[in-house]
Amino acid sequence: MVEVKICVGSSCHLKGAPEVVEKFKSLIKEKELEDTINLKASFCQNNCTAGVNITIDGTKISNVSGNEVEKIIDQKILGEIVNENT
Repeated sequence: MVEVKICVGSSCHLKGAPEVVEKFKSLIKEKELEDTINLKASFCQNNCTAGVNITIDGTKISNVSGNEVEKIIDQKILGEIVNENT
């Protein structure tokens, strides 16, 4: 199971963490990934100026917005190549 931690500390919260959390939740359900992704909230990931910060199995990704969540799931978790032109 892949562990995804989303920072919900005050700085990331102000930069859109609630939207990122909701987008992950809806896509996990839509793509039937409940048995693949373990979604967790965390507090400060020590990179506040570059939030929203997430980690996927310990690998940090910064400046995440709700619009990028599907691409992150497809590329970083499912390992799919996403064609940007489609």
